[in-house]
Amino acid sequence: MAQSNCTQVTEFSLAGLTEDPVTQVNLFLLFLLTYLVTMLGNLGIIILIRASPHLHSPMYYFLGNLAFVDLCSSTIITPKMLVDLLLEKKSIAYAGCVAQLFLFDLFAITDCFLLASMAYDRYVAICHPLLYPLVMSPKCCFQLVAGSYLVGLTNGVGQTISMSTLSFCSSSTINLFFCDIVPLISLSTSDTTLSRIILTTAASLFGVSSILVILLSYVAIITTILSINSAEGKRKAFSTCTSHLIAVSIFYGACFFMYLNPSSENSRGGDKWAVVLYTVVTPMLNPLIYSLRNKEVEEALRRHLKMK
Repeated sequence: MAQSNCTQVTEFSLAGLTEDPVTQVNLFLLFLLTYLVTMLGNLGIIILIRASPHLHSPMYYFLGNLAFVDLCSSTIITPKMLVDLLLEKKSIAYAGCVAQLFLFDLFAITDCFLLASMAYDRYVAICHPLLYPLVMSPKCCFQLVAGSYLVGLTNGVGQTISMSTLSFCSSSTINLFFCDIVPLISLSTSDTTLSRIILTTAASLFGVSSILVILLSYVAIITTILSINSAEGKRKAFSTCTSHLIAVSIFYGACFFMYLNPSSENSRGGDKWAVVLYTVVTPMLNPLIYSLRNKEVEEALRRHLKMK
């Protein structure tokens, strides 16, 4: 009976990162700089790949899409967070929360599968180099990227449906700086069984499968590298995977801490900085990792700078 008298909320309050005014200003400046670097870095990677013919290969095709996803995922979270750092009342409309949740979950899973596609690309290049042009054809690359976006879209729709089944009567304060399904489930005053089933199913199907592809690819890669006789050959083969390994480690390390920490469902207080690493910092790091540790990208950038 109490549930039938529930008045659905029209907006949510966001707890943010801190209530200290001085810290908020400092964080605003820090995250503004981070966002600008993220935008410039990822746009730079996309433009450089499109403008450099010798970067028109499967690995850079995936990297260009990864940069686009990082640019979008950062834009979904960071501008709103920057505005809230300067406001006393931090809120988001229900419709805005739904949109943010949908887009965030879409691009998060797309990111996972693009990283998995890149791992598979490295596996074919190192373990089956003679078959590489045939296996990693333009059609195959397009299918892998399109499939990544399709799986991301499926996840976004699923989590949006999950949120639509929830009611919020007694409280509307999300203990985070953006709308995420886990704190929304904790906040709900209605039955959350369906939402938890959707969340667990998505994590099992999408998260575990992408991780499995990465792990199996690198088991095969490491086995192949160890079988190479020359030290120079081993070093050269491994160097083609270093940037991807660093990106995967940062992305999944922050992701695991964000979603597998036992406290995350209840409070999110102690691990908000892991969420910042996952949502704000990681999109900035990827272009830096791939440009600073990649001779082909460095050479392409040097050529374009000389042309200007």
